[in-house]
Amino acid sequence: MKDQVIIITGAAMGLGFAAAEELAKKGANLVLVDYNDESLDKAAEDLKKNYSGIKIVTVKADVSNEEQVKNYVDTAVKEFGRIDGLYNNAGIEGKQASITEYDLDIFKKVIDINLMGVYYGLRYVIPVMQKQKYGRIVNVASVGGIRGVLNQMPYVASKHAVSGMTKNAAVEYGKDGILTNAIAPGAILTPMVAEAFKQVNPENPKAAEEQYAKHNPTRALGDPKDVGKLVAFLISKDNGYVSGQTIAIDGGESNMYGNAE
Repeated sequence: MKDQVIIITGAAMGLGFAAAEELAKKGANLVLVDYNDESLDKAAEDLKKNYSGIKIVTVKADVSNEEQVKNYVDTAVKEFGRIDGLYNNAGIEGKQASITEYDLDIFKKVIDINLMGVYYGLRYVIPVMQKQKYGRIVNVASVGGIRGVLNQMPYVASKHAVSGMTKNAAVEYGKDGILTNAIAPGAILTPMVAEAFKQVNPENPKAAEEQYAKHNPTRALGDPKDVGKLVAFLISKDNGYVSGQTIAIDGGESNMYGNAE
């Protein structure tokens, strides 16, 4: 992927940083986007230290803000003259609460970041890719985008929407050489997932993690590096014909009916 230009949102940690590492290994130039200045700078420093010969640009942005999304796209074009890939990764879980008790302000925030943030990315990156007659886009859905998840109504709603937008983008822009897919990670042990386990069991989040892993066919939680490798394939020229798909990366758990012991 030498000289390819890839934008990654939510790049400072978790699944964003894991993909950034994998892409940096392959020689891609990166535009790292995150709302947290300090974490973003550290991520860029770590990548520059470990992977020479690539160019890294950082842009602070809240993806729920349309103008800030437009700015990260404009910055990428200004710095590199093209955009080969977008990893639309930024997202939040919100909180755990029942449908009737969910805080509406948090509900709206989840939708603004997880749904509108992905949409704004598509809206401003696709015209650049159309001019090039080439592009690869990977959106982050979730297993919560292909099934229900207890006490996470806005998260599930937003991630189902991401899967739907992915299908539409694939259908509308395949003729322009743009392939669009979504990934649906299960319980990958990222900081966001670790925080969810703290909400489930504040006294012993490790016990909540172990309990959850028991119900996975692999009896384990996922590694962010596995997600990074999948993203690197989907967003590269090696992917020549996969488009409009939401690909689960969850150890097979989304195929189960009920919980296996």
